[in-house]
Amino acid sequence: MSIPRSVCLIRHGQTDWNLTRRYMGNSDRPLTAYGVQQAQALARHFAARRVDVVVHTGLSRSEATARAIASHRAMPLVCDPDWRETNHGDWEGLTYREVMQRYPDNARARFADALNSAPQGGESLAAMAQRVQMAWQRLGTQFANKRILIVTHGGPIQAMLCHWMSTPLNQHWRWRCDLGSISAVDCYPSSTILRQVNFIPRFLENRHEI
Repeated sequence: MSIPRSVCLIRHGQTDWNLTRRYMGNSDRPLTAYGVQQAQALARHFAARRVDVVVHTGLSRSEATARAIASHRAMPLVCDPDWRETNHGDWEGLTYREVMQRYPDNARARFADALNSAPQGGESLAAMAQRVQMAWQRLGTQFANKRILIVTHGGPIQAMLCHWMSTPLNQHWRWRCDLGSISAVDCYPSSTILRQVNFIPRFLENRHEI
């Protein structure tokens, strides 16, 4: 079986919709000034570490974070939209309160079965996880024995951690995944070893810690 040597899953830096707690899947929101600082902190963290390829999802928030990381030295950049966040359909751009006001029946069905039910016009958690696992299998073929960074989103990171650690997918929320964080695994043919979860690099000494 072809597998990468090691993988770091990185959640992109902060956007304005993260600040206002809006559902954000395929919507393309840029990094805030603070999000740029988070990307720069990630870039400094990986500057002296071996990286063979950086994957991003093609959305501004992940691509800008990936390009910041790759800017310190020549690292190939690969775009794979299958690593994108869950598509929230008609919920995109809304807050939880707005969703409950506009789509109460859909919201109740969604929260009663978060695994298989989807936002109106959107994607279920199970469908997103299946899509991301297929993207993971392709990486194994394309970049066997390589050290890979994947700049993605909270949902896909949690889904892959569930997959690797044999955690039920409906328990995905148990994996904390902050903006600008790193979760890392070492890959072997028979198992995957969890090396790091939700590690957040520090800013420079004269800045506050992220």
